[in-house]
Amino acid sequence: MNQLDHQALSSLRQELRKDYDLVAGNKIALDLSRGKPAADQLALSEGLENTIKGNYRAKDGTDVRNYGGLRGLPEARELGAELLDVPAETVIAGGNSSLNLMHLVTHTAMQVGLWGDERRWQKDESPALIAPVPGYDRHYVLSDALGLDLRTVNMTADGPNLEEVRRAAEDPSVKGIWCVPKYSNPTGCTYSEETVQALAELPKLAAAEDFVVLWDNAYAVHDLEFPMRTLASIQAAAISHGTEDHIVQFASTSKITFAGGGVAFLASSERVLATLENQLGFMTIGPDKVNQLRHVLFLQGRIAEHMQAHAALLKPKFDLVLATLEDELGELDIAHWTQPSGGYFVSLDLRPGLAREVINLAQQVGLTLTPAGATFPHNDDPEDKNVRIAPTFAELSDLNAAMQILTLCVKLATVEQTLEQTP
Repeated sequence: MNQLDHQALSSLRQELRKDYDLVAGNKIALDLSRGKPAADQLALSEGLENTIKGNYRAKDGTDVRNYGGLRGLPEARELGAELLDVPAETVIAGGNSSLNLMHLVTHTAMQVGLWGDERRWQKDESPALIAPVPGYDRHYVLSDALGLDLRTVNMTADGPNLEEVRRAAEDPSVKGIWCVPKYSNPTGCTYSEETVQALAELPKLAAAEDFVVLWDNAYAVHDLEFPMRTLASIQAAAISHGTEDHIVQFASTSKITFAGGGVAFLASSERVLATLENQLGFMTIGPDKVNQLRHVLFLQGRIAEHMQAHAALLKPKFDLVLATLEDELGELDIAHWTQPSGGYFVSLDLRPGLAREVINLAQQVGLTLTPAGATFPHNDDPEDKNVRIAPTFAELSDLNAAMQILTLCVKLATVEQTLEQTP
């Protein structure tokens, strides 16, 4: 578009405005704002309801309807171990929310300490966490709720920029780093082996003695292409660096079975698990072991098969998104986007200063997108350029209409910005 003169740009804007006004007249209502599983994905797990069949006994004889078992059923811990690629004895199986377990860990690190000694984050006047951007908005909200500052570092195709991460960790007030290591939200990148090794070593190099790597492996098995991408084991790397007390991993079945009725897991060293179990004892007399048992019976030995069924439903949606972006924007050199092979999102970068305008234009004609800035702390995208696309919840026909609107809004906003900047 930069090659067009003012008259050509004005003519193009007229054409795009005409198309935009036609869309506005259709009074549509489309939503690509959240990464939720669609109804057909949820239907893949309807068999959960038929697993227990009146037998509420776990393998060790535990009656799962009763109290107890703060670390979860042994077989549920084995299920979490399979998702996280760790030994079962390092896992706690909890309720339905990995975010709840993240709150448990960060709140404990803040107020009590994770290691049974005097180290706790609140002793620093302004404790902070490193946040790779663009990233996951729930991490930011949780950090804000606990009074934790956020120091941003840029994401690359291999994970967070390691030079920026190491520089941030030189500050003793920086207590940890948020990570979504496989199919990262929203870029879809998978951390390289070099990045995993570097992050496992980071607690040893950081200025803070209470530095923690918060490893939110939310999309560990959410592949769209097979053979699947592999993620190096951070636990193995941590053991080699002697930092296993400073790595806490998270996962859940939320986008594997029922989004609101799954099982969440965390994994760490025995020292950390003992501290967290003690804290759990103040909050609950045990997790929902009935739900844990039915998940074990439903998923045991068939996670790969089950996730391939998810992929069969999701891949056409991602293919449509990427094809539309390429067809509508590819030759214009006005935007760049990720091409993930798994996860739940596509990250779209526009020219600086356009994300908010594009999202507003889309909203005005009935397309809801993730709010501008949501992939940055405090909803502040300093370049105002990132748009997160969440294709999973929409029907394929609706997704096609939504992508046509989104790319139209991108073109219109870019032409108008270019006209403003053209003498």
